[in-house]
Amino acid sequence: MTFFSMGRQPLGWLVAGLLLTSPALAQTPAKPRPATPASTKARPAAATTPAADAAARYRTGKTQLDQGNYAAALQQLAPLAQPSARFARGADAAYLSAVAAARLKEWAEAEQLLNLLRTEYPTYPNLPDALFLQGQVSFEQEDYDTALKTLDAIPQGRLTPEREAMKTTYLARVRDRGTWQRLLRRYPDDALIGRAYAEHLVFGGAYADADRPQLDELVKKFNLDRARYTPRPRAAKKSSYSVAVLLPFELNDPSWQTVRKNQFVTDLYAGLRLAQDSLQRAGRPLQIFAYDTGADTLTLKQVLALPELAGMDLLIGPVYKSGARLLARYAREHQIVCVNPLSQDADLVLDNPWHYLYGPSSATQGRVAAQFALSAFGAGRPGLLLHEDAKDPTAFANAYKAAYEAQGGKMEVLRRFNPDVVESMTAAFTGLNLTTASHLVVVSDNRTVGPQALKVWRQQPTATRPPLLAPGSWLDNPRLDISQLNAPGQYFVQPKYYDEYSPGYRRFRQLYLQAQRLPPSIYANQGFEMLLYFGTALFQFGPGFQAGLAGTPPLPGAIFEGQSYAGGAHDNQVVPIVKLNNLEVQVVR
Repeated sequence: MTFFSMGRQPLGWLVAGLLLTSPALAQTPAKPRPATPASTKARPAAATTPAADAAARYRTGKTQLDQGNYAAALQQLAPLAQPSARFARGADAAYLSAVAAARLKEWAEAEQLLNLLRTEYPTYPNLPDALFLQGQVSFEQEDYDTALKTLDAIPQGRLTPEREAMKTTYLARVRDRGTWQRLLRRYPDDALIGRAYAEHLVFGGAYADADRPQLDELVKKFNLDRARYTPRPRAAKKSSYSVAVLLPFELNDPSWQTVRKNQFVTDLYAGLRLAQDSLQRAGRPLQIFAYDTGADTLTLKQVLALPELAGMDLLIGPVYKSGARLLARYAREHQIVCVNPLSQDADLVLDNPWHYLYGPSSATQGRVAAQFALSAFGAGRPGLLLHEDAKDPTAFANAYKAAYEAQGGKMEVLRRFNPDVVESMTAAFTGLNLTTASHLVVVSDNRTVGPQALKVWRQQPTATRPPLLAPGSWLDNPRLDISQLNAPGQYFVQPKYYDEYSPGYRRFRQLYLQAQRLPPSIYANQGFEMLLYFGTALFQFGPGFQAGLAGTPPLPGAIFEGQSYAGGAHDNQVVPIVKLNNLEVQVVR
């Protein structure tokens, strides 16, 4: 094992960001105020709305939109967009309603509103912005032909950089070879499409020898850099592999505050080292090279400039979001698989075949939880879903709602709230019709949310109380007594569940105690399981193991319930759902 601590040296590194919203929305939303409890489904006005009332609703809807309360904004604005409302600013209402629906990822509803805008208000002066948004909506629904045609309909000279950025981003997500060939036939002179397909072949792991003539033609036709677009030889299996671990050890700051703050990093690394020993004993030798990336992206950039990093077989890290995209980009460009050990952000691996999340993303957790709810609670009655107004809970909620409704269920209520604002919390939990609900989902790790949710839930008589589905973090919430979580009908999404009495964990714990003189933390568990799984994949499939993992069925873990990247997934698809039974945790899915 080799350890490197980086000093500070000047290094140039450019990271380009993409803004995929309409320029009309390129503003920083104000801190959300309490959301108005409402369904995301807007209903057209049944009759003409009086002008004064319509103007007031329009102002309210715009304010809600600016504050990030998209469901409430959609409820206010969508009826005003209907021709029957005869509202003077109906076109603006249609566009802003579509914006709100898009922010909620209600793509079908956004498309309907944009079609309404183009049909009923063809002279709308902000039509280029609407076309730009409709391009995004079509891309999100994987309707690439409509998306490209819509973007081409924007007048020349308008939103040109934004259109190119959108096309580049969404084309990078295309995986199907047939779709690529169809796009190349229909748009033979589009340089962005040609370059995107070349990127897909060379950096997306899709290249085969039969693709060389077409790749050569694209390089010549669009004057691409031949050195960049020459596929590297496929890495063969080896007798030993090198793994780079890029973590913020912060060795240049030995203060107790930093040491304590970084204990989780130390634990994670200790788990990796123990997995290295286990693989070594199994005849699978790995060399770990640890790099201190510090707490800022500058140090990470310095590490990425080291020549030896390009010769690694696997990259692990980082733990902070600020550096995740940097390392993901490096992994793609150098065609080295990178595993993020802690992130739940599915966007990190959305268009990068060389990047994996060790755990399940928030979106995968939401999708799996919805599948469980349908099988356990049925789809005969509507569900209720409340979620914190933050990235991961919102991703969970959107995926849950989409999966639940795609399979015949209905979510009657979808509310977002700010757990730090009392009024927002109160509004979210007020007026819930628990009597007729099939189940209640609450998505927030904030310690104040669990007590509030249980208070409202337990006020409902037991006979008519719907099941409650909540994050597994509630089981460790010091503000909740374990007896409060033991009632019938309570279920928890617990991706980090492991059985303390299983032989695998007990053996790991014994080895860890011998090495560290301390019991393992959850981070040590994760480090051990992560390297054991991906290290085994290296020896089984070689450094380019994406296809191998895609065809491997779910496997039980040494500590956790299991790992699965079947079907080309780039985050773990195994998401345990648990409940307490006589104060003992029981896996129900």
